[in-house]
Amino acid sequence: MIFCSLYSGSSGNSMFVSSGNANILIDAGMAGKNIEKALSDIGQNPAELDGIFVTHEHSDHVKGVGVLSRKYNVPVYTNELTWKAMQNIVGNIKEHNIRLIDEGTVTIKDLDILSYKIPHDAAAPQGYAIYNGNKKISIATDLGHYSEEVRKNIEDADVVLLESNHDVEMLKFGPYPYTLKRRVLSDVGHLSNEDCGRAIANLVDGTRRKRVILGHLSETNNYPELAYQTVVNILRESKIDLTKDIGLTVARRDMPSNYVEF
Repeated sequence: MIFCSLYSGSSGNSMFVSSGNANILIDAGMAGKNIEKALSDIGQNPAELDGIFVTHEHSDHVKGVGVLSRKYNVPVYTNELTWKAMQNIVGNIKEHNIRLIDEGTVTIKDLDILSYKIPHDAAAPQGYAIYNGNKKISIATDLGHYSEEVRKNIEDADVVLLESNHDVEMLKFGPYPYTLKRRVLSDVGHLSNEDCGRAIANLVDGTRRKRVILGHLSETNNYPELAYQTVVNILRESKIDLTKDIGLTVARRDMPSNYVEF
């Protein structure tokens, strides 16, 4: 399998997953031309996309969906409530490319894509776990808290992209208005660096090394170095071996990063 974070952050999110046979995006939250360039930069052709899977309707996850679907005739997969909430944002999409899915698994060639509920303030937000045989990639961002549903869908993945959105103190004393701070800190807001670290510590089972990518960092209330070090400190406190148990990196906001082939 191949995984690459094309963009990850409060300004836009998109991830590429491939089996070498089937190619999909999870979200397309940047302008279509930016996603085209990012795919080209990693040697992928947007005309060969088999689907775009949408987590929720916020613009940093759907901005380029309509353009890519129309230009390359790409099916768009999401649930009915999310589609209703996003259709005015993405514009007209050919009816045969609107694929409404419930919780469960969609198979595209040799990829099985499982959707599951995530706790976020959107119409019906969902995360995705992507399987190819015994290999698994899980994506979980925009989480107000680390729910049991999220845990069970990422715990046995080979590669996990998990939200590490903000530093709590930076958020509390930062420029956001009070109502926005409350939203981010709520159970349907975003996962802090500390909560992300505790969630990752919970994932380690000692059976195999996991690759974990910190994603969806706030541009205002976080820094990549701070997110990484906060998580590292929590893992060390939990006696987790950072060379044997976890491969930890941070997704870039502005360009493809964390290209993994396994």
